[in-house]
Amino acid sequence: METDQIADKALTDYPRPSVAVDVAVLTVHDDALKVVVVPSPRGDALPGTFLHPGERLADAADRALRTKAGLGGLDFHQIGMFDAPDRDERGWVLSMAHGATVAPGSLTTSVALVEVHNGSPTRPLAFDHDAMTALSVEDLRRRYASSIDPGHLLGDTFTLLELRRLYEVVFDNEFAKDTFRRHVTSALEGTGETSIAGGGRPAELYRRTPEPRLPESASALFRS
Repeated sequence: METDQIADKALTDYPRPSVAVDVAVLTVHDDALKVVVVPSPRGDALPGTFLHPGERLADAADRALRTKAGLGGLDFHQIGMFDAPDRDERGWVLSMAHGATVAPGSLTTSVALVEVHNGSPTRPLAFDHDAMTALSVEDLRRRYASSIDPGHLLGDTFTLLELRRLYEVVFDNEFAKDTFRRHVTSALEGTGETSIAGGGRPAELYRRTPEPRLPESASALFRS
């Protein structure tokens, strides 16, 4: 009988939360991992917005990035639902967190960044955006442990030194030069060209292979 009574109730008979999206956009700037933030009445926050009627989550996330941070065309994905009933003092709000990366050269000078250290922002963000950022860093590291620079934080070509330094920033860890080379070269191909940086010796330029998957041994190295 109770089941039948529940089935007869309309959706409007149930309390409903507001639904929001927030996007943790990570980049590497000045040899540090950083997250894009925007101003809010509660301090620095991730770009976010409330879902409009009939709107998909991905469309809302794209709208938030464009209108709040001036970032268009980013490749982002869902990383987790944040549903603590008290996460927003204004009321019951669920937020679908998204993660993204952006190359530093694609950022305008007006975009504000907060450094991330040990997986968390170095200063508090509004709401539970510290936790969202930490989850985005975990997601970033999982992806970088299995593929060469999937977020394209580097350009199409790069030296092994540039790649190693990027991975050291992403994983907040140092990697021995020869060990790093041994684990990543199977996912790289030489371009036949060299680069001279900082007045040093010419260094070979590499690019990602069409399927730049890293061996399991590399995943173990980066996750250690």
